[in-house]
Amino acid sequence: MDPVSVAPAEQEAVAPRSNSRGITRRQALAAALATGVGVGAIRLLGGSMQQLATSRSATASGWISPLGSESARVMHLLRRTTFGYTPTQLEAALSAGFSKTVDRLLETKAAEPPAFAAATTPGGRFPIAQLQQWWIDQMLATSTPFAERMTLFWHGHFTTDYRKAADNTFVYWQNLTWRRMAMTDLRSMLIQVTKDPAMLRYLDLATSTGQNPNENYSRELMELFTMGAGNYTEEDVRESAKALAGWQLPPPDSFAAGNGNRRLPVYSSQKTGIFNPRRSYRGSVTYLGKTGALDTEGVIDRILAQPATATLIAGKVAQQFVHARPSSDLVKQLGDVFRRGKYDMKTLMHALFTSPEFTADRNYRGLVKSPTELMVGVARALGATSMSKLIASSGSGMGQSLFDPPDVNGWPNNESWISSNTVVERVNFVTRALSSAKDLPSPTNAIHGHLDGVVSQQTATLLSQAADDRARWFITLASPEFQLK
Repeated sequence: MDPVSVAPAEQEAVAPRSNSRGITRRQALAAALATGVGVGAIRLLGGSMQQLATSRSATASGWISPLGSESARVMHLLRRTTFGYTPTQLEAALSAGFSKTVDRLLETKAAEPPAFAAATTPGGRFPIAQLQQWWIDQMLATSTPFAERMTLFWHGHFTTDYRKAADNTFVYWQNLTWRRMAMTDLRSMLIQVTKDPAMLRYLDLATSTGQNPNENYSRELMELFTMGAGNYTEEDVRESAKALAGWQLPPPDSFAAGNGNRRLPVYSSQKTGIFNPRRSYRGSVTYLGKTGALDTEGVIDRILAQPATATLIAGKVAQQFVHARPSSDLVKQLGDVFRRGKYDMKTLMHALFTSPEFTADRNYRGLVKSPTELMVGVARALGATSMSKLIASSGSGMGQSLFDPPDVNGWPNNESWISSNTVVERVNFVTRALSSAKDLPSPTNAIHGHLDGVVSQQTATLLSQAADDRARWFITLASPEFQLK
């Protein structure tokens, strides 16, 4: 085994003692048989992974940080922006350096995924697993993985789920929208999401009229998507609901026969909702301190005039890319940059990635990979390009099933991903991934290429005792270090 930098025991990321049983005997034995790793190693890794749920402060990561070196900063950047990387991608980024890699991530146009053939299915009635696999295939094969990472970010922020949308074609369109718009500006995105067919269904705006306004979208637009709770009144909710009323689902291109006498809509291309003036509110409203006639763009412009909007978005991206509990100073600085930059996402993300806090030692391994990040990262590390079915079927056990967030708040974040149950699923996924991989790459450089050569004494000991390459890969990918970014 190559030399590694081992964190002293007192610096390991540890949690208070837990009564959790950890990995069950049945799961441990199954994993041991599949990988050739001892049951004791499985239990140790599983127990350590549960410690990731420790509530750590934003001032110490608990690891020996290598971020003083350029190469470590590049790998840190890639782990947080690209779902992991292949050796070729890493080599290219190391050759370019940190600054040029940031510019490339931000300036490279998102690669369009292949067309999803089932999108023209009448009523969008195709299995959601097909769409999940289509997106995961794109994550695995794309030349612009940062675009997929940002697509996932906006999917969790502007939350919808396929069940309430009730037409999986609408959900597919929304995925295309966030990929194309992920690095544009917040105003354009807010206008787009307001008339997005999946959102029109999910938060009931398609049913809202001037005479009978539905307040669901109005409320979540302010509370979750822009300003945050406490920055608007109930009267603002009611008044903006009036101003937003009038949007309807797009008319289909044709209809097909469904069960009984039901006709199912068929769409041949992506569409947005349409505004019907006859269903709108034509009076004056008082919204966020101003009175007068107001339409959808007027509502959005008044929201963008509130300083809280820039702060909320800045805080969310900082939590996703810097630390679970970013400093208030960082959030304020990013919010100010975002607002001065007219809510341009490239401006915000460039300020974030080039801030001292992004590569500060205290933020090293300060984030827990989401299930999607973990699974796609495992596949990338193994050079496997045909794991989409396995990844799609494994996500729900870890708490993240694409296109099906738990509620309007989206998915949880960071240490919320870790529990006794999800730890078992994470370890089991690594086992299944290794079992499905036909030709494993050499693990010789895996510790340095994926973990910066920074591991705990426990992980180092297990690696030194590993019997073969499959066992070394298992210990690397199931380790607490690989779960963090």
